[in-house]
Amino acid sequence: MKKKKLMTLSDISKISGVSESTVSRALSGSKLVSDKTRAKIQAIADEHNFTINAAARNLRLQKTKTVAVIILISSGNDQSVSDPFMLSLVGSIAEALGSKGYDMLLSTTRSAPQDWQRHYFDTRKADGLIIIGQGEDDAPLNVLVDSTYPFVTWGSTAKSYTGVGSDNRKGGYLATRHLIDQGCRRIGFFGKAHHAEIHERWQGYKQALEENEAAAMIDTTLDVPFTAQAGYKVAKQLINDNSFTYDGIVAASDMIAIGIIKALKESAINVPKDVAVVGFDDISLASMYHPSLTTVRQDTVHGGEMLVSKLLAKLNGEEVQSETLPTQLVIRQSTQRSK
Repeated sequence: MKKKKLMTLSDISKISGVSESTVSRALSGSKLVSDKTRAKIQAIADEHNFTINAAARNLRLQKTKTVAVIILISSGNDQSVSDPFMLSLVGSIAEALGSKGYDMLLSTTRSAPQDWQRHYFDTRKADGLIIIGQGEDDAPLNVLVDSTYPFVTWGSTAKSYTGVGSDNRKGGYLATRHLIDQGCRRIGFFGKAHHAEIHERWQGYKQALEENEAAAMIDTTLDVPFTAQAGYKVAKQLINDNSFTYDGIVAASDMIAIGIIKALKESAINVPKDVAVVGFDDISLASMYHPSLTTVRQDTVHGGEMLVSKLLAKLNGEEVQSETLPTQLVIRQSTQRSK
């Protein structure tokens, strides 16, 4: 008995009347192919029980089916993979990649993009990069902009490269406006205001203060790294120096806020009666802490999905735009004070 010939991309190309590359894109789900053409090609493939040999395709196209997720840090005080917000975002990225048949390589690094090129692309360890942590200096990432290496970032979306991030300015504004509405008049901002994302939160904080007409309103910005330990240390030092004059605090992250609250509680300063505190991120601990933490929620699930979607679109040769996700103020006990 003569063995039945296996269907190939070339065969489907001849039957459908389109190029082999179009057939490949259609069966891979590329948006570069119209719905009508994709449906036609898929119907032909189904009729002949044809499926793409993923291993052979990856070898032919030199694809690794792996994405490197890099948490870019500039110092030991930067937000790291151990931060609950980072864990949530990275987990969402891993889940989204897995659903698309991709593996993930995770690393934290202070190295330059030239090192990433050698480590991930020249050695074919990854098809693309998802970079978390823009920091205070755009120069390292700008190096990649003019290269052919596909990457997307989490953070500020007001950059020359493709990014996904939260509406940080709106979040900072909502947090500060809420404290003003609660009767706070001496509101401090605790966070690294020169960091790309945090600067946007600080801009929202400043906008809310400038819109307020109360003559007694003051503002102070303190350079505090992302950790609970840093928030605790700064607040404790201010208290010990008799320099803690705030009745409201906007913290650039939930972990900073938790550290601040710990210092206040140890000094018998009541939260929220004496000082109302707002965090940023809405990590899982925020609702379980005492007092439960008012915070600005970032959607890490949608964020992870969008990062993966945009990077894979780039790998397919599609044009990709940055996207800003909405933020939401979640009001809890840490700001429920009497006016």
